[in-house]
Amino acid sequence: MKKLLILLLFSLGYFSYAQNMNNDTIQEIIQKHADTLGGTKGNWKFIYKEIPMLCVTDEQNNRMRIISPITESDNLDKDLLLDSMTANFHSALDVKYAISNGILWSVYIHPLKELTNQQVESAISQVYYAARTFGTTFTSTELIFGGGNVKEKQEEKIKEEKTRKF
Repeated sequence: MKKLLILLLFSLGYFSYAQNMNNDTIQEIIQKHADTLGGTKGNWKFIYKEIPMLCVTDEQNNRMRIISPITESDNLDKDLLLDSMTANFHSALDVKYAISNGILWSVYIHPLKELTNQQVESAISQVYYAARTFGTTFTSTELIFGGGNVKEKQEEKIKEEKTRKF
């Protein structure tokens, strides 16, 4: 009986922290952060810091994704594919690089209802950084594990490329 009571208390604690994200709240968050917003409820197109993004939700099936196109998959060589797959494990955090319909995307996918406002804001930021840093640091935040930040790592990569050309 005591174990059942403890289990019940933990379960109530879990459910009290459950979120109830929906299309209206996501739209408010996107409007707050995006430069432009278009589309329809549950299928938004927006620009965030000059990067085009899409947010698609399915309330009935409890799914949400925020995506940004990076390049046509035909433009990818073996090294870029390998680097993006490695980044999916190490530096892309909650965002992944994925190919669909001949396009390489920066992708954040999550159950809809369980999202918090902060997670949606973080998702937008991570999709942005993963798209922006593709081909350089392949990271989804300003920070890179092991120290430094994206700008420093990009500058290092540019210097390396210039050195190789001469």
